[in-house]
Amino acid sequence: HKRVVTGSTQSNNYVKTRTKLQACYRKAFNIQNDLMHKFTTKLVNNYDQIVIENLSVKGMLMSHVVSKGVHRSMFGRFKQMLTYKCKWYDRKLILADKLYPSTQRCAVCGTIKRGDERIMLYGNKKHGTKHNEFVCYNKKCPNYNLVVDRDTNAMLNLLALIEHPKLNKAL
Repeated sequence: HKRVVTGSTQSNNYVKTRTKLQACYRKAFNIQNDLMHKFTTKLVNNYDQIVIENLSVKGMLMSHVVSKGVHRSMFGRFKQMLTYKCKWYDRKLILADKLYPSTQRCAVCGTIKRGDERIMLYGNKKHGTKHNEFVCYNKKCPNYNLVVDRDTNAMLNLLALIEHPKLNKAL
């Protein structure tokens, strides 16, 4: 038999500890919320156009590898705040398509990694690269065989959507 603990049978120490813990969680949430408001306001004050990825947060939470980090990042809340502030301040918010290959496209030559060339959560086994490294294997590219930070490469691809909105689609 499992014993169910109800409110009347909880010890005073348990109730005090739970109350303190809830206060700590509330304080942490308020700090995060304040920082996010300040950051999104700074973005809309400093930029006329903002590009972010329209990530499938629900899908990312299904992966045990990234779920805790995605949950802590509060991306959904960030997107929500940025969306209403862009409308409020009359700024343009560009949402990259969920399947836009920002991390798979070379920002210099435009070559897109496919198949076993793709960068996955653990990197690329075929070429032995890490998850945060982007290497272009197009011999005509100025960045051929150079290790570039994957996030920097993705950011340059997202910035390209401002001038080339036709690229904003799944491939």
